[in-house]
Amino acid sequence: MSIATIAEPRTTPSKVAEKLKTAILGATGYSGLELTRILLRHPRVEKPVLLRRPADNGGPADLAEVFPALSGNGGYPLRPLSWSNVKQQGVELLFLATPHQASRALVPDAIAHGLRVIDLSGAWRLKQEQHRAIYGFEDSDPTTAAELTAKAIYGLPELSSDRLANATLVANPGCYATSVILALAPLLKAGLVDRSRGIISDSKSGVSGAGKEPSSKTHFVSVADNLSAYSVFNHPHVGEIVEQLGLSSQELIFTPHLLPIPRGILSTIYVYLNREMAPAEVESCLKNFYSGKRWVRIFPTPKLPQLQFSLHTNYCDLGFCLADDRRRLVLVSCIDNLLKGAAGQAVQNMNLMYGWAEEEGLQ
Repeated sequence: MSIATIAEPRTTPSKVAEKLKTAILGATGYSGLELTRILLRHPRVEKPVLLRRPADNGGPADLAEVFPALSGNGGYPLRPLSWSNVKQQGVELLFLATPHQASRALVPDAIAHGLRVIDLSGAWRLKQEQHRAIYGFEDSDPTTAAELTAKAIYGLPELSSDRLANATLVANPGCYATSVILALAPLLKAGLVDRSRGIISDSKSGVSGAGKEPSSKTHFVSVADNLSAYSVFNHPHVGEIVEQLGLSSQELIFTPHLLPIPRGILSTIYVYLNREMAPAEVESCLKNFYSGKRWVRIFPTPKLPQLQFSLHTNYCDLGFCLADDRRRLVLVSCIDNLLKGAAGQAVQNMNLMYGWAEEEGLQ
């Protein structure tokens, strides 16, 4: 199947007059649940159609069976995925909160059936093969997969808002990548970082970032009263960070850690500046870059963000400290990994795709 045969979306942003009809595949995961909650209260969106993959047949029939907190609100049926049924129900936008390989296999069919897609997995984020190889994708139609990879928009709204209105496929960024890219982008774009001395990101995430499937590493006994590093030099979000920031892999050391808390990411990022700067100049660089960007908050030095400030919000909070030599800079970036790092950012992307205000449904 060539990209030339893939149907265009049935509607364009300018033609959307009624409430948008959406579907979610993967609502039983943590990010999928948050996405469902947001869309249920979104003023421009109908109650989403919740789908399950054929492989999940025999599982729960209603989302409230998985998350009892949703009980008593009229039901949230999980319907088997059928492209013909999705079209009959008038769905225009499909959210995928599915594993990477599942999204890689599903997106070509979804787009061929005239749907626009926002994918929360890593299936379509990476343009360069050397970075994408970490996922080990096996595409049944490599030609179409390559064309869709080239066509996909990396959906970090603060950096790509002008490209989202006409997007057919939006690759929602990874949670760690979101926290690091937003912190570094202003300084790198301004040419203020001494890249020859390298950049270090020490990032820490709550356990929900590992997904809903339990493992020995995310078991309560392993996580409680503990702090551990993992995937050192081998985390898939490194490719996103270096591609989006125009870095080489040798210029970044990224080390993720698992915090004994449910949610949230705090990234502490160490850089050298290529000239002496005053704190006011650094603050001005950040504020000017994110002027008018609804979901980035800049903390005036020496105040630094904390996880508790951004939890359960779609904010990315940024702060910094500058050493007395005015060359060594520490940036601190905090997000909620399930919202700005996943579901909230997906809705932010949807809002921009359809020409709505970024804060719709997210306040």
